[in-house]
Amino acid sequence: MKRLVVLFLIIVGINGLVRAQQNKVPTPGEIAKKNVEDLDKRLKLNGTQKSVIYSFTYNQAKEQADLIKRQQAGNSREEDVDKFYKLQNETSKNIRNVLRPEQQTEYDKIIEERLSGKGLKAKNKKKKKGEEEEVESDIKGLLSAPPVQKQDL
Repeated sequence: MKRLVVLFLIIVGINGLVRAQQNKVPTPGEIAKKNVEDLDKRLKLNGTQKSVIYSFTYNQAKEQADLIKRQQAGNSREEDVDKFYKLQNETSKNIRNVLRPEQQTEYDKIIEERLSGKGLKAKNKKKKKGEEEEVESDIKGLLSAPPVQKQDL
């Protein structure tokens, strides 16, 4: 009897670990909500702007999720990649049209940071005893040190 209980507990534990390890893909609604929250922090959006931008980003995330599912199923076409990036560009243009001029310049900076990867580096900073330490998020951290040159004596 003890063996059965222990075996049952092991199976339940392994099942819990497997479920915790599975990658959970965010829904289009979650993606849109996070995008609006991130933009609101930097751009100070009003209620109307938030709802319109949510609508744009939700539609983009929904269509891109469909394209990704099609690609994973092996049914993708070359024009799907173009459509994916076209959706991003259209959404960005639509968002810019909703923003005030001072917000547009800040939005351009946000897009630039996202494209260059600077947004990722800012999120990866760690605070350590009052100092900020930047974590490299690109390949530079993997490269070996430059070779040491011999000096003539």
